[in-house]
Amino acid sequence: MPSLNHTHEAGGRRALSAPRLRADTPERAGLDPAELGHLVGEVHALTRGEHPWTAGAVVVAGRGPVIAVAEAAGWAVRYAAYDPETDRGVELPASARVPTTLGTPFDLASLTKLFTSVAVVQQIERGNLGTDARVGTYLPDFHAAARHGITVRQLLTHTSGLRPELPLYDCPDDAARLALLRAEAPTAAPGTHLYSDLNMLLLQYVLERVTGRTLDVLIEEGITRPLGMTATRFGPCAGAAATEDQRRPWAKADRGMLRGVVHDENAWALGGVAGHAGLFSTAHDLAVFCRALLAGGAYGRARILGPDFVELLLTPPGLGFSVDQPWFMGELAGRGACGHTGFTGTSLVLDPATDTFLILLANTVHPRRRPPANGPRATLATHLARAVV
Repeated sequence: MPSLNHTHEAGGRRALSAPRLRADTPERAGLDPAELGHLVGEVHALTRGEHPWTAGAVVVAGRGPVIAVAEAAGWAVRYAAYDPETDRGVELPASARVPTTLGTPFDLASLTKLFTSVAVVQQIERGNLGTDARVGTYLPDFHAAARHGITVRQLLTHTSGLRPELPLYDCPDDAARLALLRAEAPTAAPGTHLYSDLNMLLLQYVLERVTGRTLDVLIEEGITRPLGMTATRFGPCAGAAATEDQRRPWAKADRGMLRGVVHDENAWALGGVAGHAGLFSTAHDLAVFCRALLAGGAYGRARILGPDFVELLLTPPGLGFSVDQPWFMGELAGRGACGHTGFTGTSLVLDPATDTFLILLANTVHPRRRPPANGPRATLATHLARAVV
């Protein structure tokens, strides 16, 4: 990782000064402008036509402290509703549509998991959590997890054996939701990789029990405020890109066209703050997050993690972060690239080997969800990989 210098105190933590992001030319970033031109063209193409991959998108890409691409395309709000009879969105008149801008916040969906993971590793760094400690040590009332010996590491690496999700959105109240989580036992053998939102929900409860603070406060005080990520917060979020006309049978709840409130039904049932979903952010804010991790945990005068703990977070198989996944990282995969995707159309990739990062924010679920199509994510990442000089 890049070297840092100039120690000083920041927020009570020993910090090292690291360069802040700046906009500059691809050449100054050591990136091929022609290849980045292809990347930008692809983003615009994704938002065009009667059935686009996404209604709107923002992409930010760069290398080192340089943002070489910052582009917005399409519409933050394009549809008033979804019509199941025609299987098409009901278009708003042109005067009522909202164009996507570089400052448009998006529902991050599962990119929220990355912030929960950093918050967990912060507590590991401070000695308040053990990486291989049993969850039952901190949450003895979560008797199923305690009985099966689920560990913090297993939750972070999705190897706890817990099923992908529970229908918390169908529970009548918070007490019923909590009872369901406490009783949930693994459905697969420990050590089996099974991607699950429940892992991050349990980690949320672990964090809140250990620190006595809620997850939204932990993320704000430990990550977003130190890094100056002023546009990153749990909803409601005014001005955000619209997501889905959320109705059964294609969705799990009947909520209508969503904008500025969390899309994920379980996160919504939990009040909008959840370990697996709920954050809203802009592409620039996420670039700052990537830059801090690529610089060993520091950005400007702030430090959110020590370099050794950033390495722990990003070393295969990754703690919360996916590592070397070509299905959304394209040709960036293979050298230790890390990142994640979100169901709403978001993705984030950072590559320590080339010191590059790629943020894609999109509302692919506007006006309704479709089966995942990850080819465009991989294509954009491949353009960035090929742009490295």
